[in-house]
Amino acid sequence: MYEPWMNSISPFVRAARMTESFSLAGEWIDHDHVYTYIEQGEAEFFLSGVKYLVQEGDIVLMHPFMSHIIRSTSKQPLIQYIFHFDLYYEEERSLLKNTSATHSERPDLADREMKLASIRPISHLQLADRIEWKKRFALMHKEFQEQRGGSSLITKSICLELLHLFFKNQSEDQDQEGNMTKGWAFIEKSIRYIHECYADPQLNNVAISRHVGVSTNHLSHLFKSKLGITLHKYVTHIRIEQSQKRIMEGTHNLTRIAEEVGFSSIHLFSRSFKAAVGITPSKYAAMKSRVE
Repeated sequence: MYEPWMNSISPFVRAARMTESFSLAGEWIDHDHVYTYIEQGEAEFFLSGVKYLVQEGDIVLMHPFMSHIIRSTSKQPLIQYIFHFDLYYEEERSLLKNTSATHSERPDLADREMKLASIRPISHLQLADRIEWKKRFALMHKEFQEQRGGSSLITKSICLELLHLFFKNQSEDQDQEGNMTKGWAFIEKSIRYIHECYADPQLNNVAISRHVGVSTNHLSHLFKSKLGITLHKYVTHIRIEQSQKRIMEGTHNLTRIAEEVGFSSIHLFSRSFKAAVGITPSKYAAMKSRVE
C-alpha cells in the first residue's frame, strides 16, 4: 500500500520502549499510533474486537484510539519493541507526554491522522528485514533516550524507514485476516466497567454481568474462552496492577492502597498480591525504595 498522500507525512515520535511480559495486561487505548514489533514469543492481539495471532517477526500497527488487549500464548516471555507517533507534526500535540487515553477521551483528530485506520494492522518481516529493523529501532531508542539536538529529526527519519518496512512486508493474502471475536461487545463493555469500578469492593461477577446485560455464566464463559482468564481473575489483575502503580508512587501506605483498589481487607490484599506478583506488597515496596 503506497498512496500519494504518504509523500507528505512528517512523523513525530512521542515514545520508544521495550517491554517483556508473561500474561494478559489489560486493555490499552492510545491517542496516537502505536507500532509494535514482536521480538520473542507468541500472543493473541484483540484489536477493536478482531483477534490476530502474532509471533516473532510480526509487526502490529494500531491507529489512534484503537482499543487493544494482548494475551501471551507461549511459555516464553513476550518481548515487544514499541514506539508511538503522530503521522504529522503539530506543535500542540507534540507537548503531550502521556500516550494513553480512555474511551471517553476521543477529541476530534484531523482526518490526516486517521489515514491508516483502514489498513490491515499486521505485517510479517522477512529475516533480513528483521535485522535491519532492529538496528534502526536501536538507534531510534537511543536518540529518544538521549534527546540530543537534532534527535527529533533522526527519530522522524527512522519512523519513516520502519513504516516502509511494515508496508513492504504486508501480505496480500486476505485469508489471513482476523475475524471479529464472538461476544466481543460484552467483553469490551465488561472491561470498561471494571476499569471504572475496580475500587468498589462490591464489584463481582454478578454486578458486572448485570451491567453488561448477560448471564453471569455466559460472561464468565466468554472471558475464559476468548481471553484465557476468568472474569474474577481479571478483576483481581486490574486491582493488583493499580496497586503496583500506587506503591511505585510512594504517596500512601499499604492499608490505604488496599482500600483504594477495592480490596475489603489488608489481609486479602496481601494474599492476592503475593499470589499474582510472587512477593508481598511490603517486600515490593521495599524493593522499590532500594531502586530509588
